[in-house]
Amino acid sequence: MAKFTKISKNIKQITINNEASSAKEIKWIDVSDAGRKEIEYLRKNYNFKLSHLQSSSAKAIAQRTVIDDSEDYLFLIIHFPVFQDGTIIAGEIDFFISKDYIVTIHNKNVKGINDFFNLCKKDGDSLLAYKFESTAVLLYEILEKIILESYGLLDQNSLDMNELENIIFEQKSKKSVSNILELRRNIINTRKIMLNHKNIIKKLTSSEIGLVSEPEIKKYYFKLVEHSKRFWEILEIQKEMIEVLNNTNESLLNYRTNDIMRTLTIFSVIVFPLTLLAAIFGMNTTNGMPFINSAHGFWIVMSLMAIGCTVMIIYFHRKKWF
Repeated sequence: MAKFTKISKNIKQITINNEASSAKEIKWIDVSDAGRKEIEYLRKNYNFKLSHLQSSSAKAIAQRTVIDDSEDYLFLIIHFPVFQDGTIIAGEIDFFISKDYIVTIHNKNVKGINDFFNLCKKDGDSLLAYKFESTAVLLYEILEKIILESYGLLDQNSLDMNELENIIFEQKSKKSVSNILELRRNIINTRKIMLNHKNIIKKLTSSEIGLVSEPEIKKYYFKLVEHSKRFWEILEIQKEMIEVLNNTNESLLNYRTNDIMRTLTIFSVIVFPLTLLAAIFGMNTTNGMPFINSAHGFWIVMSLMAIGCTVMIIYFHRKKWF
């Protein structure tokens, strides 16, 4: 049986009690957007270190993953990729874990944990944690749910890359450059977020408070390690793909630039005889200037210009410059 209790607007609790088991009940206290009131509630009801509570405030943003063993609980800060306003950012979740309870503290943008909490509230009997009545198993289920949710971001990256490939070969240069920069940023951010996941999960199995000690439970954490490895492998592939697409786009841009410069150069060289003849016959000299007194002088000069242009065009064509 899973019993839901709403303690306050931002604090909710689920109590899991398997009546068929002799183990003690376990509690999951979920805190969103922890402010002064929420931190004060945790301070009064649990023996948490003040430094850990301060790190869990909504105003405090951890820059790295943290795992810290205290006397009777484990403190964990872990990050997951979250899609917000077109950009992947780090969504932080803080865990206080003992053998009797789990306290999770997070912002509302971490959608995966909110969805899983609602699932537990409606159908708690379907949880593995209900079967084992173990906070270690509940922690595993929370982490697995959020990791699986994060795979959707990788799928979106793949779709964006397919679209980007079409944009590149359609030579929409401005759009392709902005899309490449956006995708590269998202992939780099995701790599930074997921960098230490595998090591953190391994450390959980060797915690001093013996949170994950039973072989039957450890096998679930080995699944998390495999998820982390697979996630990282996909990120590596996507990183290589975006670099290839970037190089392809740069090659196309360079080719297009070179083609434009070649066209302008050919045009300027073809126009050179016209400019030269126009400059010569535009001199303010009358004595000795040919065709100046001829009735057909203008057309003779124009014919010379046309011959000069034709010669240059034939020369460029034979050189296969256009």
